[in-house]
Amino acid sequence: MVIGVLKEIKGNEYRVAAVPATVHEIVRHGHTVYVETGAGVGSGFSDAQYEAAGAIVADTNTVWEKADLYYKVKELFPQEFKWMNKDKILFTYIHSNAHPDETDTLLGSHVSAVAYEDVQDEEGKFPLLRPMSELAGKGGFLAALHFAQSVNGGPGKLLANVTGVETPIITMLGCGVVGTGAAELAAAFGNEVRILDVNMNTMLAAKKTSPANITYMISNRSNLEKCLRESDVIINGILWAKDRKDHIVYREDLKLMKPGAMIVDVACDENGAIETCRDTTHDDPIYYVDGVMHYCVDNIPSAFSQTASVTLANATLPYLLQMADKGFKKAMEDNRLLRLGMTCYDGKLTLKETALKQNREWTDADELVKVW
Repeated sequence: MVIGVLKEIKGNEYRVAAVPATVHEIVRHGHTVYVETGAGVGSGFSDAQYEAAGAIVADTNTVWEKADLYYKVKELFPQEFKWMNKDKILFTYIHSNAHPDETDTLLGSHVSAVAYEDVQDEEGKFPLLRPMSELAGKGGFLAALHFAQSVNGGPGKLLANVTGVETPIITMLGCGVVGTGAAELAAAFGNEVRILDVNMNTMLAAKKTSPANITYMISNRSNLEKCLRESDVIINGILWAKDRKDHIVYREDLKLMKPGAMIVDVACDENGAIETCRDTTHDDPIYYVDGVMHYCVDNIPSAFSQTASVTLANATLPYLLQMADKGFKKAMEDNRLLRLGMTCYDGKLTLKETALKQNREWTDADELVKVW
């Protein structure tokens, strides 16, 4: 199979789907890899390194034309729509539920597509989200550290334990990879750290390896209000179902927060767990609602592009090789967990979440593979 590694065109997106080490593995499996000129530069990888790993470095049009499988990081942008057709496979973070025009293109072109964010493991977790979630959580705390500075619009408070000063309180919503990643750095800076979650077993497991300045609290309304009143930073890492209409933190709740407090929404689900969240960018990362600073950058890991690219490429490679070695259909038939990531096939929408949000017809992937 011919694999095409594309240069991302989203603003401030410096990650790349494959690094030279993973290209080498793909080539060892007998596949051809085309890498778009400059695709890895933003992550510190030169064209020469890709060539040394066995890739063919080529211009944009050549990569799109030659590839059987498009290997990317971000969703499709309008200028990329024209390359989708029935003979192609798309493997990337697709986020079709948030982009109706992209969904139109995927279905209209009859392309086969698998979304990183929907692939699961045997425990029901998301292995291709995990490496980015850890970086996003840690990056979210670093963003709070940055924007808490008076020179960056904040209250001028150092989010660390400083002698003679009251210790800041940092609260994480969710004890998943985002929450524990952010908590690791926040605790290392000496802050009083709180994690709210509804799953006691998850918190008990996390507590076994965490420092004493992290407190685990059941997520209920009483505890949430306490944390809203007392926290300097609220960091949200809870992915919100797209068809839900309720929230964890409502706009009215911002009145509970103290002056200078901020919200960092790593999940970035618009109108999601945090009602007042809307996506922002690295160029324009913050906004205020009722006096509360919000940081809602939707691609935090891009700020740490080399680390992000290496960890993402390591995570996605086994799944890519299944599709490349076996072909798309056989890979989907053989791996139920990979099949959960299938967004569409031959004009059929197989991701239920997108069907619900966009009021589209849904095809059960499990049933589809029995008859295709």
